[in-house]
Amino acid sequence: MTPAPQTSPPGRTDDELARSDIPAMLRYGLSFAGPHRTALFGDGAVGAAVLLDRLGIRPRAVAFLAQVVRSGGVRYAAELREPVPGEEAVSMVRAWLESAAIAVDGVDRDEDAARWLETVAELLGLRHVHRSRVAGE
Repeated sequence: MTPAPQTSPPGRTDDELARSDIPAMLRYGLSFAGPHRTALFGDGAVGAAVLLDRLGIRPRAVAFLAQVVRSGGVRYAAELREPVPGEEAVSMVRAWLESAAIAVDGVDRDEDAARWLETVAELLGLRHVHRSRVAGE
C-alpha cells in the first residue's frame, strides 16, 4: 500500500513551502516581530522541516543544534564544521545560520533562533510519526 501524501497547510504544498526563502525569513523574522516572525515560525519552519526531511535529517539532530544555539549562539553554531549530518544538509543549514547571525544582536535573538530550530525539529518529528503511522496501516 502506498503511503498517503503528507498534508500541507491549506493552499500550500510541500514543494511550495520548500521553495520558501528560509534565509530571508530568518533575517526578517528574527529582526522584526509581527507578520515576519509569524511567517518564520509558520511557513518558514514547515518549509525547513520539509527540506530537512527530504535529506533524511533526524529531528534529534535539529533539536541538538537548537541546544548549541542556545548555549553558544547562532554565530558559534554557524561556524561548526558539521551542524547537522550530511554534506548537502550542512550547506543548507549553515546558510540558514549565517543568515540568522546577521539579524541576531543579543541573547534574545539567539533564543528566538533556538526556538525556531526546536519548532523545525518538532515539525520534522511529526512528519516522521505521520509517515510511520501511515506505513503501519
